Amino acid sequence: MSEATTIPYGKITTPEQLGRLVRHQRKAQGATQAEFAALCGVGVRFISELENGKPTLELGKVLQVLHCLGLELSLGPRGWPTSPSPSGTHPC
Repeated sequence: MSEATTIPYGKITTPEQLGRLVRHQRKAQGATQAEFAALCGVGVRFISELENGKPTLELGKVLQVLHCLGLELSLGPRGWPTSPSPSGTHPC
């Protein structure tokens, strides 16, 4: 898979990466933008702008769309491991 088609699960650092992930997940579920927008309770324009990486979209609606896709957003301190250490805690 080329970098342009790699799905950025894990660390997402740009609106464009998030948009590519949303587009990939929507297409994997076989939905058009119109079908998906109706399912999520947002407009087609919003889905299009999200998939194209618009950086100023409303966070609440972005989270709503991610939920509809079966995805969740997780935050942590930059540079920390993405999974717990074997003891179940992060190193200090």
